[in-house]
Amino acid sequence: MKKQLLLTIMLCAAVLTGWSQKFDELAATPPMGWNSWNKFGCDVSEKLIMEMADALVRTGMRDAGYEYLVIDDCWQIGRDSLGNIIPDPERFPSGMKALGDYIHAKGLKFGIYSCAGAMTCQSRPGSRGYQLQDARAYASWGVDYLKYDWCFDEGQDAKAAYKTMSDALKASGRPIVFSICEWGDNKPWEWAEGIGHLWRTTADIRDCYQCTFDWGGVGVLDIIDKQAELYKYAGPGHWNDPDMLEIGNGGMTKDEYITHFSMWAMLASPLMAGNDIRNMDDQTREILTNADVIAINQDAKGEQARKFMDMGEHEIWAKPLDAGEIAICFMNRTEQPWVLNYDWKKQTMYFATEVKLHKQDYTVYDLWEHEYLGDTSKKLKKTVPAHGIVMVRLVAKNK
Repeated sequence: MKKQLLLTIMLCAAVLTGWSQKFDELAATPPMGWNSWNKFGCDVSEKLIMEMADALVRTGMRDAGYEYLVIDDCWQIGRDSLGNIIPDPERFPSGMKALGDYIHAKGLKFGIYSCAGAMTCQSRPGSRGYQLQDARAYASWGVDYLKYDWCFDEGQDAKAAYKTMSDALKASGRPIVFSICEWGDNKPWEWAEGIGHLWRTTADIRDCYQCTFDWGGVGVLDIIDKQAELYKYAGPGHWNDPDMLEIGNGGMTKDEYITHFSMWAMLASPLMAGNDIRNMDDQTREILTNADVIAINQDAKGEQARKFMDMGEHEIWAKPLDAGEIAICFMNRTEQPWVLNYDWKKQTMYFATEVKLHKQDYTVYDLWEHEYLGDTSKKLKKTVPAHGIVMVRLVAKNK
């Protein structure tokens, strides 16, 4: 009761000082960054995170837009006699404030992980019962982003549990992006706007094009399929999150990784790299730093792509962009090339308003080949590779 009263008082004070408003203004475009989990799991340390901060700068990832450096599970080992969360002193000997300072000095932002349950997914201390205390600690460390998981939830109501931490973050005195990670089990797209800035829509991603596991997790194609009807819930400050990127971790072909990155961009998904960026190869770096594709993801209009045409094993996705432009992905689900001979003039695309391609000529720009392919007065003749995409941007010719 006392904790809830204190939270209420502090939240009121926070609203008066404008912190709640600042919370609502965060994540105007999908967050971009790096998270430790996909590649390193529990093997996190101060040394690793500092090296990743250096690598984000050295490789050009920071300049491409990847700004959040997020430590996932296993950084915490217990609580002290006052209930304060304790970072692992062997793995993080300088403490989290010093690590946050190092990250900020690199021009990056600092992210951390906790859980709505009493324990995290790896059985470390969770935040249940300590939401206000943990939020204040994160703020004092300079944290800019919190990923909040859902293991050991003990039958809690998801909306209430996430709102409690959201209120604690708003009361903390620091704007912190709030990433809801309950795997889409409670349909957060229906209730989480204003509580969090992004919410997971599926089970954990696995480094494969199409696969499922009895122990959990799904492949890229399965995740894409689950996003098709969620476009209405995405927009500036509130994003559907189909999970982190697996690009560079070795489980897919180049074309499959290009599909992965292209579709995450089309879906207005957060772009959180999950590879070892210290020693990634040129192919991985070129995919992750493709400025033309990132621009589609970060477009100010903030709309998620829609499946414009479903032909079974071949699909066309369309994403309306700012200033009347359109991004198009031709996606080939099969193991055989798809030879396009696409007549733009026969198509009308429906977004908030109709886009009638036969009434306006657009130039067609290939976002992976970085070249113009003519305009929509002529058919598009391209080959979409197996498990691959052709991704183009349409720009009205009268601009």
